[in-house]
Amino acid sequence: MISRQLFLVAYDVRDPERLHRVLQCVGAYSLGGQKSVHECPLSQAERKALIADSTVLLDPAEDRMLLMHLDPRARVFTLGRAQPPQTGQFFYFG
Repeated sequence: MISRQLFLVAYDVRDPERLHRVLQCVGAYSLGGQKSVHECPLSQAERKALIADSTVLLDPAEDRMLLMHLDPRARVFTLGRAQPPQTGQFFYFG
């Protein structure tokens, strides 16, 4: 079984065309998110692939991306009708 860790991926991309490409790239790994912030459960190989793919898409002079590992021991808080994330045995990718 592949071990995955939960990451928060946030980005600020200036150009609309690059923004769309980065959204597609990150969205391929994402469980969900809002605007330009996404929750991504990533294996070590997936994390490296996401970094490599996004490095090609981003302009270092204008764009920023943050990939933050979330502590699995931390308590999850939700607001409104949000549901806490479900950690199951299966991961749907696609």
